[in-house]
Amino acid sequence: MTKPLQENFINENWAIQFLTSAKLRLYRHLFLIAFFGLALFNSDPEYTEPTETISRIVSMIMFLALVYGNMYVLVPKFLFGNQYKKYAIAVLVIIMVSVLIHRSNRYFYGAEVRLDTADDDINIFSFSFVLIVVILASSAIKLFQRWKLDIELISKLKQANANAELEQLKNQINPHFLFNTLNNANVLTKRDPDKASQVLMKLSDLLRYQLYDSAREKVFLTSDIHFLEDFLNLEKIRRDKFDFVISKEGDLNGVQVPPLLFISFVENAVKHNNDSEKASYVNLEFKVYNEELVFKCINSKPILKAVKTASGGLGLTNIKRRLELLFPASHLLKIEDSETTFSVTLSIKL
Repeated sequence: MTKPLQENFINENWAIQFLTSAKLRLYRHLFLIAFFGLALFNSDPEYTEPTETISRIVSMIMFLALVYGNMYVLVPKFLFGNQYKKYAIAVLVIIMVSVLIHRSNRYFYGAEVRLDTADDDINIFSFSFVLIVVILASSAIKLFQRWKLDIELISKLKQANANAELEQLKNQINPHFLFNTLNNANVLTKRDPDKASQVLMKLSDLLRYQLYDSAREKVFLTSDIHFLEDFLNLEKIRRDKFDFVISKEGDLNGVQVPPLLFISFVENAVKHNNDSEKASYVNLEFKVYNEELVFKCINSKPILKAVKTASGGLGLTNIKRRLELLFPASHLLKIEDSETTFSVTLSIKL
């Protein structure tokens, strides 16, 4: 059983919830008392009344003391502290003392009130066996509760670490994109001030999206597409031989995705398709069908290949890691690199 399935089973199984939930602690104690009461008061009598009733009440108190002493003293002190030998010795001593107390009852109550319905040796063996079962069962419950708490703690720690890593990865994306766009605007201020003004206006829209919307856990897919469209329009203003197409298929309204999920793919496509010899392009496709989102980014490749830099793969590396954290078992990323085009296809289960 995988860990996610294991955690779901633990959370959904009512018996496990009864044994481990803090909200049901009172009901567990009442059930335990009722169980011992029914077991003892429905067993064959050993003494005449009222001695039999007194004996059963004493036995019930002894069993409850044994169970609670084991669960709240012995197990936390010895088993949780990895002191297994001390725990075994303590349990053995408790069983021996309990057997001696049980056997001494015949002398304490007197022979005149005792019924000759059972052999003493058989009774002692049965009593010892019941003690061992009770101790093992109470230990198992306490260990299971500890195991479940450990699983929940590990799950929370993993989620906290994943959230921290996601935030760090997203923060790496934002400055990288801002630096590229400001650099484009700086080039245009010298060559074409009007275009530089358009770039800065659109940049303000992009920054507004990044500062407000990208801080959320989820954004509408249509908003993220609009963000990509603004980004590509900025690139089109800067480059004369550049064009792009964004196609949409299916019902995109209401679909929500993590912010800035696709910008790294688009940035990478724009960065590596600049061609001074011929027109370049970036085509984006968004399809929603059967509770699945399919994103495709295709870009042309220049005739003269650009020299790869050490940091050139930062964007794609970040987005791959983000996908592993956000959609660990519900995404498929496919990258195809041909002589003339580079394409990325991302499928996500909604």
